[in-house]
Amino acid sequence: MKVSASFLSSKNVVSDIVKLNETDVDYIHLDILDGKFAPNRSLPFSEMKHIYKYTSKRLDVHLMVESPKKYIPLYASLNTEYIVFHLEVDEDIEEDLKLIKKYSIKAGLAIKPDTKVNELLPYLPYLDIILVMSVEPGFGGQEFLEETEEKLAELRKLLDTYNIDALISVDGGVNDKTRSMCSKADIVVAGSYIINGEDFQEKITSLR
Repeated sequence: MKVSASFLSSKNVVSDIVKLNETDVDYIHLDILDGKFAPNRSLPFSEMKHIYKYTSKRLDVHLMVESPKKYIPLYASLNTEYIVFHLEVDEDIEEDLKLIKKYSIKAGLAIKPDTKVNELLPYLPYLDIILVMSVEPGFGGQEFLEETEEKLAELRKLLDTYNIDALISVDGGVNDKTRSMCSKADIVVAGSYIINGEDFQEKITSLR
């Protein structure tokens, strides 16, 4: 299991990113919020763009924004492995996925807890990764929704049926206790569980 670490709930962002860089975490998860799509705001790009000074880890970018096409070129300029945006946005989904790929970056879609897995069907050929939200987007520290386990199994079956080689990532309330419900995923995203711990590496290892 790969681990992507979010610093959304961090009280000291720079210090925590430096500490994460010293671990074997696979990715740094960037939660990008515009205050419109979800009820929270993240650091602006003018600050986020300096992340390379503090970590050499690849970035896993999660756009929780109304208009992904405004943000894709910005985050494509960083050390980014994945850019994921939400299926629920009111934009041309296919066009935005193609825009990500134009930058030679892996593209993905995220789905909220209430969004059905089969709504992804039209976009499966374009997807390198699918992010399943196990909490409502916006804030760190929420409890993992147990019905996510069944949703992950359903998504895995869908990908196998259509022979789609996309990775499955799960985000929200992931810790050493809920990790067992994420067995159908390839990547777990954890924020508070890692950041609020004394030993980041110990927390990361417990999720693998």
